[in-house]
Amino acid sequence: MKRLPPKAERHRHFGTVDPILGTKPTDKEKMPDLQNKPADFYFPIQQVGISDVKYPVMIESVLAPTTQTTTATFAMTTSLEQDFKGINMSRLTEQLHLFFQTHLLSIETLREFTAILAREMKQKASNVRVSFPWFFTKTSPAMQKEGMAHAEVIYDVSFDEKQGYTSVITLTGAVTTLCPCSKEISEYSAHNQRGFVTMSVTVDDSIDIDWKAVLLEAAESNASSILYPVLKRPDEKAVTERAYENPRFVEDLVRLVAADLYENEGVRSFEIECRNEESIHQHDAIARLSYTK
Repeated sequence: MKRLPPKAERHRHFGTVDPILGTKPTDKEKMPDLQNKPADFYFPIQQVGISDVKYPVMIESVLAPTTQTTTATFAMTTSLEQDFKGINMSRLTEQLHLFFQTHLLSIETLREFTAILAREMKQKASNVRVSFPWFFTKTSPAMQKEGMAHAEVIYDVSFDEKQGYTSVITLTGAVTTLCPCSKEISEYSAHNQRGFVTMSVTVDDSIDIDWKAVLLEAAESNASSILYPVLKRPDEKAVTERAYENPRFVEDLVRLVAADLYENEGVRSFEIECRNEESIHQHDAIARLSYTK
């Protein structure tokens, strides 16, 4: 058995050196603060901050499970006035931890959080963008078998001292689409594919509803069929026949989703994309539509 030197000696053998006796202050109050040194720095900056911050959060949903924990990815920025060299970025993660120890993640709480960031940074505007997977129970159409499905959600909330708040919710949901052309020209059958519907909506902040569920319904109810996590043979028959009865081009789907969002009084503007992973082509098919009321 080898006889190794003590751990400290091993570290020195691989390059560790003793710390030097420094001359700069170690007390926070005595350290220079470059970010807060006033001067003319030529231009204001609209957004400065940090991104790709992972943090566990609690969210609520009108669909089961009604309360769930998920891992969110945050980007947090504030404006920067011309006479500030920079912001103290450590305050962003500090405020994130303080706030979401006691708050659920929602559009309403993000409005409160953006105002806190602007105030703490002594700036006039701020933005928080949060992406997370949202899980919900799906029941198969025939056998009523439950499973857990998911969609990708983004909350993007901005605060401005003069203009107030802007809230944008984005959801990407997966659906089934069946090709109308294939159904029309074939003697039997028709090719179908998995489609991804992405909807970004600017919403009225005075309306308090679960926008996740609203957008999911807009995507699923207008598709050829819904995707399910659990399917038995009677379910597969039901899904296949439903898709055949509801053929959709990507053009059809974005227009039908747009009609639902247009009729929703809480939606101020929207952008929709449908992308089909084509089953008989190597390429995808896409359609995009945007509208401002």
